[in-house]
Amino acid sequence: MKLIRLSLIGLMAITLAACATKPPEAVVDFSPDYQFGQTKTFGLYALSGEVSGNNPNNLTDFQRDRIDSALKSALQQKGFTFVTKTSDADLLLTWHLNMVDKTDVKTYNTASYGVSAGYSRYNRHAMYSCYNCMNQTDVRVTEYTQGTFIIDMIDPGSSASIWRSVTQSKLKEETIRDQAALDAAAIRVLAGFPPLGSGITTP
Repeated sequence: MKLIRLSLIGLMAITLAACATKPPEAVVDFSPDYQFGQTKTFGLYALSGEVSGNNPNNLTDFQRDRIDSALKSALQQKGFTFVTKTSDADLLLTWHLNMVDKTDVKTYNTASYGVSAGYSRYNRHAMYSCYNCMNQTDVRVTEYTQGTFIIDMIDPGSSASIWRSVTQSKLKEETIRDQAALDAAAIRVLAGFPPLGSGITTP
């Protein structure tokens, strides 16, 4: 049995610069009645940056700052203006990370060939005879942390979420140290904001 332990940190590796060859896709939903076309500014919700799950590694302030910076940059590239006073914001951005330890068990059957110096009428003069074939079972266990990264856009007037993006991926330790990777991840998870047909034209 082979045991593979992926060294992971709880973060928006979110989602993001994932172990898979194809980046995870965000699942987006929003309030169809909300007038997104009237929004131009955004701020950060006071309770943004919470971490939960059965492996809730605490994030440092500077790690949260990296994630905040990536999300703010992605929205600013879409033409939105960040404001520090939440009372001046048309929308409030908040994110939440849920981390769960998981175990993936896969079984593989492999053939092992024995050596035979003899021969048979089915396999004359063969050194490797299938009469000596044996099936071996290889069990591979992978332990990893699955991260679910949730972004909400909050309407300050109603304090209700009017847009949500959810992304799941295996978390990678090195992602949190790489601002460029976080910036690219933020662009992916915010790709569906604002919704099509909302009246907002992004650059």
